[in-house]
Amino acid sequence: MTAKFLEEAVEQADTTDEIAFGHHSVAKTGEVFACEFPSKSCIIVADVNTWEAAGEPALASLKDAGVEVVEPYIFPGTPTVYAGYDNVQVVEAALAEHPEAVACSIGGGTMNDLVKLASSELGQPYMHVCTAASVDGYAAFGASIAKDGFKITRNCAAPVAVVADLDIMADAPKRLTATGYGDLIEKIPAGADWILADELGIEPIDGRAWRLVQGPLKAALAHPEELDNGQIAGLAEENLLSGLAMQITQSSRPASGAGHLFSHVWEMEGHGQDWEPPLSHGFKVGVGTVASCALWEEALKLDLSRIDIDGLVVSAASEEELIANARTALKPRIFDEAVKNLLAKSLHGDELRERLLALQSRWPKIVERTRDQLYSPEKIADMLATAGAPWHPAQIGIDKERFIGTFYKAQMIRNRYTILDALVELGVFGELVDRLFAPGGFYAEHPCRD
Repeated sequence: MTAKFLEEAVEQADTTDEIAFGHHSVAKTGEVFACEFPSKSCIIVADVNTWEAAGEPALASLKDAGVEVVEPYIFPGTPTVYAGYDNVQVVEAALAEHPEAVACSIGGGTMNDLVKLASSELGQPYMHVCTAASVDGYAAFGASIAKDGFKITRNCAAPVAVVADLDIMADAPKRLTATGYGDLIEKIPAGADWILADELGIEPIDGRAWRLVQGPLKAALAHPEELDNGQIAGLAEENLLSGLAMQITQSSRPASGAGHLFSHVWEMEGHGQDWEPPLSHGFKVGVGTVASCALWEEALKLDLSRIDIDGLVVSAASEEELIANARTALKPRIFDEAVKNLLAKSLHGDELRERLLALQSRWPKIVERTRDQLYSPEKIADMLATAGAPWHPAQIGIDKERFIGTFYKAQMIRNRYTILDALVELGVFGELVDRLFAPGGFYAEHPCRD
């Protein structure tokens, strides 16, 4: 049985039928597989580290349940497996050798995403066994996979079942728990970004998904100091709920805002990919979360009652200027896909005028709603540091000049409305970014402490 809140969420999900959540739940792997895939054989997919963490007990449970298990596919070698499309093809080749078998992936977010997309492309279902509370995408629709240098969430079905053993996840390396905390905390400003889009009529809030993510979020984040003692149940459950919310909406909007875009930029640029272990998604997201909250803090000081709407419409960057700016800022392998998103969301003329009028009229309500949602960047930084996750760009090898550039790149790469886009439309984006690094600004007052 899952936790009560998870049971409610699974009932609303369109693909995931069961989440075995709790202590020693890996022992239920076989029971869950046999129930969901009667008469089917199983192929386990893992890497050497995740096999060591949960492979043997999962295999034993499958056999005890009478499930035929074909030879598992274990990624060779010790370096961490990267979430790239070439590895999706590796998994597809392994699965194609046993077309009658259903995959059971074992691992963290990367292994889950690789098997998720590979199974989807082969038209097959799959299930997953978690080995760490490291990501929010275990039960999510879609897989975050890089192809030709561009990382996006690719459409594919969620797992039919998930096994989340709290004992195994608590025994995971502390950095994996910290990265899960970094991934989760971005839901704070992501919620503010969704409120913004909701108030402007761009992307209305889905009440079911909002309740799943935002309802228990702040309680799950409240005690980062307890993570070192293995108290990860709240973190693990909330990350699963976030995935189910994405499954319900068929979108990552419930769990991803501007803070995630910082991480996506660095991932597309390959930053930290050659580290061992590679720089995690959640660590980059945590740094982006502080940046997002710092920018929101400046934005909430704005008075839009007297903005020059006609002037802003006239001075808005033309399509040619947008393309030129993106070409200068982005690496060639990122540019082609990113510029499509940038042009798709950039407004001109009467459309921009209507947006600015909406921003002006709705701004007091946006401020009211997002003030209740947001935390200060100082608080976010302290929570991340307590959890053992980085909060400052210097901690992940990003210097000041590159970090400032990331604000602009993050606004370019995805067609999802966030505070970054609102500030661009209002003509104050550069001014507010500069404030963060000027005397008295957040990053001037809070240099790297480590």
